[in-house]
Amino acid sequence: MTGQTPTRFSFDTVFDDSGSVAYQPVARKRSWTSEEVEQIRAAAFAEGERSAVAQAEAQVADALADIARAARSAMTALAGVAHEHRVGSANLALAAARGIADAALERFPDAPVAAALESLAREVEAQPRLTVRVAAGLEGRVQAALDQTAEAIGFTGQITARADATLPPAAFVLDWGDGKAAFDPQAAAERVAAALDAALAAEGLHAEPLIPASEADNG
Repeated sequence: MTGQTPTRFSFDTVFDDSGSVAYQPVARKRSWTSEEVEQIRAAAFAEGERSAVAQAEAQVADALADIARAARSAMTALAGVAHEHRVGSANLALAAARGIADAALERFPDAPVAAALESLAREVEAQPRLTVRVAAGLEGRVQAALDQTAEAIGFTGQITARADATLPPAAFVLDWGDGKAAFDPQAAAERVAAALDAALAAEGLHAEPLIPASEADNG
């Protein structure tokens, strides 16, 4: 055996004891017809095309996911901007209203107490006497306004306006024994501002859009 070149073992057809084929190697095809070559080429091309389509679809899905994330981020940012704009607009409107109210009260400081007496007509109609405390220096003007209002509503009791140095202009305290009504412009303005702040805070970033969807679509 020494010096002999070993040969590769070949698995040929094997027969069992009964003569039946127990093993037969798979025949390897060494040549193909042009039709078979074309079929193999078409199958390979189709497989490659499916692979390319699947890759493109995956890329599209990733791109759409990126777009969705960007849209959510943009909507959050826009909601924040809209909320800031809403708060700024509300504060500007409040400041304008405050300026108008201050100017009106400065010109007509007797108007609030006269309006209060008119709205309380049914409440005080049977009272024999009303006492009104107002800012110092305004008692004469307030007295005249209340006398005129009392005549208009049919109040026959006595009304007395007295000066109170602690009250600001247009403020008053109306006392009729069984009840009392008061008005302080500064305190009223602070309550309005607090109510507005609470409403804006509760609304937060979930308010209705500044531009209705129908208008935005038309634009």
